[in-house]
Amino acid sequence: MKFVDQVRIHARAGEGGNGCCSFRREKFVPKGGPDGGDGGKGGDIILVADPNTDNLAALYYDPNLRAKRGAHGQGKKKHGRNGESRIVRVPVGTLIHPLPDTAGLRVAARDPEADGEEARPAAKLDLRAMTPLADLAAPEQTFTLCAGGRGGKGNVHFKSSTNRVPRQTTDGEPGEEGWFALELRTIADVGLVGFPNAGKSTLLGAVSAAHPKVAAYPFTTLNPIVGVMDLDGYRRLTIADIPGLIEGAHENRGLGHEFLRHILRCRLLLHVVDLAATDGRDPVSDFRTLRREIKLYDPQLAQKPSAIVANKMDVPGAEETLKIFRRSIRGFRIVPVSARDGLGLDALRQLLDGIFSMA
Repeated sequence: MKFVDQVRIHARAGEGGNGCCSFRREKFVPKGGPDGGDGGKGGDIILVADPNTDNLAALYYDPNLRAKRGAHGQGKKKHGRNGESRIVRVPVGTLIHPLPDTAGLRVAARDPEADGEEARPAAKLDLRAMTPLADLAAPEQTFTLCAGGRGGKGNVHFKSSTNRVPRQTTDGEPGEEGWFALELRTIADVGLVGFPNAGKSTLLGAVSAAHPKVAAYPFTTLNPIVGVMDLDGYRRLTIADIPGLIEGAHENRGLGHEFLRHILRCRLLLHVVDLAATDGRDPVSDFRTLRREIKLYDPQLAQKPSAIVANKMDVPGAEETLKIFRRSIRGFRIVPVSARDGLGLDALRQLLDGIFSMA
């Protein structure tokens, strides 16, 4: 399934049913008076945070959300049935932003005549400057995106001593509607950040039950992957493997803003640095570039607690590189590991256990 973490949608709640104009007519009751019932309320558009949903792909292919309208009122003071609400399950960590300017917006949708052609997403939005309507950060948290319209009143409401045969009714009100942007920000305790091919996926697979794709080429990981690490005392940590960053990521180069947003919620950043200096890279320069990109993207993100995982210590020459790295980088805890061979993982667990036991 295609991974989608940002979509534009158009939502419209159901209209209320119309009130009924009716008069009681029964045997021996030829003039029983008005008995028109009210219309039913229109259905709502409701978003629910679902821990079993991990992306917004369903809304990518079906971005037009509609709820049922309420039924019209009937005689004998029968109230119309309320319209069925549209319940949409979204991932935990979804933010809802209003889009006041709908000019030029095009919602991606599958064309039934397109012979299998896949829907194309609208251009990515930078939503950091917007104030969200809601943040569905807890499992099963709900948010009414659009409320259904109220039902109209039947003529029974308009009878009086001077109006014995009222024929007035009111129509149902239209439901709320609007354009919205939904943005997924992964919720995890720890975020793994680093350059492509630094070994983040191998590390995640070594400390958790996650099975991310691992290969000897850059950008193997294209989607955030969350694993769970078990700690002492039946405690658990969630760890997010974020696709590799490159210089200029804060300007949306490479995967850029696509995935930097997913570490905004992490409580701790683990910078994974390749001590094997693969492809002639300099670990010190890589780390400083990572810190600069994070700070330029969001200065508050750079203030989060951070540590360094010096990976690939099984490669010859890594010990000497580690000495140089320690002399150059100050103020960060450095844990040397070999994710492939499992070396140093106990020390990493102890570090995380100590950090989160104090939180």
